[in-house]
Amino acid sequence: MVSIMSLWLPIVVAAVLVFVASSIIHTVLTYHDGDFDPVPNQDEVMDALRGFSIPPGDYVLPRPASRAERGSDEFKEKMNRGPIAFLNVFPSGPPKMGASLVQWAVYCIIVGIFAAYITSRAAGPGAEYLTVFRFAGATAFFCYSVALWQNSIWLKRKWSATFKSTFDGFIYALLTAGAFGWLWPG
Repeated sequence: MVSIMSLWLPIVVAAVLVFVASSIIHTVLTYHDGDFDPVPNQDEVMDALRGFSIPPGDYVLPRPASRAERGSDEFKEKMNRGPIAFLNVFPSGPPKMGASLVQWAVYCIIVGIFAAYITSRAAGPGAEYLTVFRFAGATAFFCYSVALWQNSIWLKRKWSATFKSTFDGFIYALLTAGAFGWLWPG
């Protein structure tokens, strides 16, 4: 068995490779540009929402105050009248990317740790490249991609956007698998 501590180098290298690849995907390539559609009459909608001073957070419209209200005729009428929306409100102003980039880097390291754990239990010291590649890659793919599918199932995110993010996760998994296969201890 390989200790996770002996895998710090492939964990870090994989995280750096994924971080760089994701930066290229989201700043240079344009295939994610259509992931979100603009709201019709967005200026009017923004003006209307601005008056409510909604603090940053996640919201749903309509939302019952209780389970009892969920079954009421009034709430059912709200649902039928619509619109039904999931709303993610950010602070006003230009996006501050620093905290998100740090969280993404930490997430990439955590995915590497999971890949290290699973692969270290399946492959011993000196394991063949392809064996390490398969276990690390599958673990990374599940972490980066499969968890996103529930957003299309439950939150109605466009499947096309989820498939593009799944493709991104496949790229990240290949990079993770390659780093682990290359740097696996002998």
